Amino acid sequence: MRFAYGTNGFANHRLDEALAVLADLGYEGVALTLDPGHLDPYAPDLAREVARVGKRLAELGLGVVIETGGRYVIDPRRKHHPTLLSPPEGAERRIDLLLRAVRVAEDLGAEAMSFWSGTADPGVSDDTAWERLTDGVAQVVAEAERRGVTLGFEPEPGMFVDTIAGFEELHATLGGPAELGLTLDIGHCRCLEPRPVPDCVRRAAPHLVNVQIEDMRRGVHEHLEFGRGEIDFPPVLAALAETGYRGLVGVELPRHSHAAPAVAEHSIRFLRAAAAAKEAL
Repeated sequence: MRFAYGTNGFANHRLDEALAVLADLGYEGVALTLDPGHLDPYAPDLAREVARVGKRLAELGLGVVIETGGRYVIDPRRKHHPTLLSPPEGAERRIDLLLRAVRVAEDLGAEAMSFWSGTADPGVSDDTAWERLTDGVAQVVAEAERRGVTLGFEPEPGMFVDTIAGFEELHATLGGPAELGLTLDIGHCRCLEPRPVPDCVRRAAPHLVNVQIEDMRRGVHEHLEFGRGEIDFPPVLAALAETGYRGLVGVELPRHSHAAPAVAEHSIRFLRAAAAAKEAL
């Protein structure tokens, strides 16, 4: 298992310092969220900053996936908006962000670029939401194809596409593009998928390009430290091993920046123990 940690869980650290802490703890990669605090996708000197970050990642031996879930990256007043489901003038801004993220992913040699559907405004029909979503994702897929970047679409509780089944429908509707894979969040599986978490991993396997991991409880979308939720992790990691997945498994604890180094240390110890325990299954 190649464990990574999300930089959105190090919001109070400078990016270089966060990367150093994670490398020292033994993480093999990072899930790098594009945001004003770490790597601003709208910075006037973005190309130079991306080159600098790429050099630092290489020095530390860290792999990387690009995450696009920054809360106020586009609209400083409305979290996670506009979305791909917004009216055209808003959706275009989200698409622009995702295209920027694809280019950053290319420049950093990222293993995947992860994104989600977002929510639809009240009154938007399912048909309209699907039309806007497929149109926007198709544009991102086309850019990813041009640049050789792998996309990981993440089903997210509370968003328009919130399940593996929803991703499968989107993928099929778009004609099954090879560039469009699945980001699977292990906690989300426990939160709302109908099947046990290891079964979700097996179902996701044909499309799996990125994994996020944390503890969670049924029916509650709250990212918890390991051991504070309901997930039995050795069978989950065993299922991942069975699929042959070799990508990063990134800890996703975006509300734990106040204790980031301690939480990151506990997390990798827990995951290493769970990975060892899976061998006895």
